[in-house]
Amino acid sequence: MTRVFVSGCYDIVHAGHIQFFREARALGDHLTVCFASAEVLWLHKRRRSSLPDDHKRALLAALDMVDEVVVGTGLEEGLDFKDDFLRLRPAILAVTEDDKYGQAKRDLCAQVGGRYVVLPKTPPQFSPVSTTQIVKFIRAPEEAPLRVDFAGGWLDVPRFARPGAYVVNCAISPTVSLRDWPYERNAGLGGSGAWALLNGKDGVGSELDLGVGWQDPAIIAETGLCIWRSGQRPELELKHNGEFLRGRMALYWTGVPHNTPDLAKLPRDYDAIARAAATARDAVWRSDLALLADAVRQSYGNVQRPEGMAALPGDPEAGAASSQVLPAGVKPLAWKYCGGGFGGYAVYLFADQEQRDAACARPNFRAIEPYVAIR
Repeated sequence: MTRVFVSGCYDIVHAGHIQFFREARALGDHLTVCFASAEVLWLHKRRRSSLPDDHKRALLAALDMVDEVVVGTGLEEGLDFKDDFLRLRPAILAVTEDDKYGQAKRDLCAQVGGRYVVLPKTPPQFSPVSTTQIVKFIRAPEEAPLRVDFAGGWLDVPRFARPGAYVVNCAISPTVSLRDWPYERNAGLGGSGAWALLNGKDGVGSELDLGVGWQDPAIIAETGLCIWRSGQRPELELKHNGEFLRGRMALYWTGVPHNTPDLAKLPRDYDAIARAAATARDAVWRSDLALLADAVRQSYGNVQRPEGMAALPGDPEAGAASSQVLPAGVKPLAWKYCGGGFGGYAVYLFADQEQRDAACARPNFRAIEPYVAIR
């Protein structure tokens, strides 16, 4: 009998493991699978086992290509199976090409006259996945907010960050999920950050890898009305419940998709951005709607319009089109494009819920509320 031996954590058995077991079993006529005990898993991975050891043993033993299952209890990293290996003296120790303990395992094989066999990468029968990815997906939330930004946009992009400046933004509801997305796509509301969170990914790392800003995944994961310090990575100064904004916010869909990456190289007044953000910061600390509206007006009038963004409804420069969009008598306190602008959604602030709801009775307006969760 040619005994083949494999070892691993196998904490959540997935299709990639099944393929590996089948290929290992084909090297001989008996396959022993060793999985790391709960104690070993915690010691070396700092992760609780997904199942009790006896359940995991029964699960692996039920696989048709597995002949025997043992539990690795040794505390030497990468060699928790050593005692069972020396007892069973298998002919082959099979590993994958990414095995990190090759030399130690070769030395172990030499003690029993066994062969160390690296299984070549074969075309995967299923989309590759790891236990870590599965755990992150399981832990991912069922729903996530999107976000509006009031001031400080661009100062979350590492190359534009400046000491002493701020970014002020707010997570919003209705929320989104992998099955329900009640907003326009490419809309400037941080959808990529929400999508990453819903799929169990590190949104901040993903955005920074792309060379863009961190504010979207940061506020979507944190929730609430937040003040962030400008810098290379998100640093939270204050998380507010945003109650003074309830019944006061709406989104206006411009009808034009939003595309921030194409805007990054445009010249812009970063001093004006920082001043608006400082005003917004004071407003949040004071729970002052009027002062926050002032910051939003600064962001729109001193930054976005000079960059060439079209006048929004409510702006006297929008002309006749403005009067056709907003109902008579409705006068928003402030408005600005979300994100980098030039399309997508714009956020509007109103003095009271009656004004907000009157605007939302018109096409392309929708009510939103601050969204906060305890973290």
